[in-house]
Amino acid sequence: MPKKLNNHTIGAVSAGHQATAETAAQILKSGGNAFDAVVAANLTACVVEPVLASFAGGGFLLAETAGGQQTLYDFFVQTPRKIKPKSEFSFFPISADFGYAKQEFHIGPGSMATPGTVKGLFEIHRDLCSMPFPGLAEPAIKLARDGVKMNSFQAGAIQITEAIYASNKEASKIFRSRKKDRAFISEGEWLTQPRLADFIEELAMEGESYFYDGEVADKICRICEEEGGHLTREDLVNYRVEKRDPLHLEYRDSSLSMNPPPSSGGLLIAFALKLMESLDRKSFQSFSELLVEVQEMTNRARIENIIENDDPNKFEEMLHAPFIEMYKKQVQHRRKASRGTTQISIVDTDGNMASLTTSNGSGSGVMIPGTGVMMNNMLGEEDLNPVGFYNWPADQRISSMMAPAIIQLRDGKKVVLGSGGSNRIRTAILQVLLNLIDNEMDLKEAIQAPRIHFENDFLNIEKGFSEEIIAELSEKYPNHKIWEKGNLFFGGVHAVSVKEGHFSGFGDPRRGGVSILL
Repeated sequence: MPKKLNNHTIGAVSAGHQATAETAAQILKSGGNAFDAVVAANLTACVVEPVLASFAGGGFLLAETAGGQQTLYDFFVQTPRKIKPKSEFSFFPISADFGYAKQEFHIGPGSMATPGTVKGLFEIHRDLCSMPFPGLAEPAIKLARDGVKMNSFQAGAIQITEAIYASNKEASKIFRSRKKDRAFISEGEWLTQPRLADFIEELAMEGESYFYDGEVADKICRICEEEGGHLTREDLVNYRVEKRDPLHLEYRDSSLSMNPPPSSGGLLIAFALKLMESLDRKSFQSFSELLVEVQEMTNRARIENIIENDDPNKFEEMLHAPFIEMYKKQVQHRRKASRGTTQISIVDTDGNMASLTTSNGSGSGVMIPGTGVMMNNMLGEEDLNPVGFYNWPADQRISSMMAPAIIQLRDGKKVVLGSGGSNRIRTAILQVLLNLIDNEMDLKEAIQAPRIHFENDFLNIEKGFSEEIIAELSEKYPNHKIWEKGNLFFGGVHAVSVKEGHFSGFGDPRRGGVSILL
């Protein structure tokens, strides 16, 4: 259940770590707005959620002001302006062990894209915040210097990606375990990061130029020159935050605003909803098989659109009538009745809403010397490079599955949500939306409900569906896995809602979610 701090509710926070949520709550209690809170929470997430968030990563904020104005802040990573010959950059695979499966990631200096998080936070601060930036940074600085006790989820995330941390001496030293039987920090141990504290303190005083055109930029460029990365001073100095109009969609009797192109997550969710809207409300509830088929068609539509256009900026053609009608007909003839990402969702008493999703990929294994900051590996993330590595167009914003969203339900309730989970982001959010709109579940029910994910002809099923549904799915999709309990594989939808001054929130337990009402 969400934790309530007092009897007078002034907002709600949902995030992937107790300290992240508490930082946001602290800022709201001090008189800050939702945007002050989300900036402070993101700074803290970079300290307490090190596998999922980094100052050298990127992300998105969907903001709605008290006056109803919506803006999407795109501060995701950018491809370098020049691609070095393969012989001149360092780029290599490692294996991450999820327990249920092993996944290959590519890391090294050659995997680093131009980071956007720092510029994004300062841009959001200039436009929307009411408190001084150094004050917003204080909780993160204190946690980095004094330490944070590792919880089960964060310790598990480091264990999964320990090959990345083992590839770098500075990272190995920061995250090493004090226990003789473990190499890396485990649950219950304290993680202190004094160099990261110094970095945040300096950043808060000097501003974004410290990172993009100062001492930190010098260090990043030196790594690339000496160890084989693509980034140059020109990439860093010229990085810009993009402000976009959200992608708007009406589904049944609800209104949705999501991350627009060139990112694909919101668009793919919209595509799936357009397929679903031709069916009656009970189709999804009664036949999970139908949802598998919608996921399969959405995967196919994404591939076809990328191949045809070779340009993520043209993704929106997926919603054009001729393209979507081709897939709608396939759905209508079905039976009707018979990698490191974290989310912060905040709403305040004035009606300001913030949905922020951020990622460092799986991390590049490259630490910016003396800062405690690990660079992203977005050029080595297969999900972000569907046409293959080394083929990215120069100086272009990378498309992402991240899909921060704001929904208005038919009863007037506003819901702020988003998810981590790589390719599972869109299917996690889609299923929560269908649970909220079609199945009329409350926030907790909608997030806790079991999920499925279909990709590459393999179906993953969370236990919790009826025996009849599991039997039907298992028979039709012999390539499948039934998960005995909820898992981070299925994303982590952290959400808050508000209606007529009444707040609610729920953090997805699959990714250590925490919710606070205050």
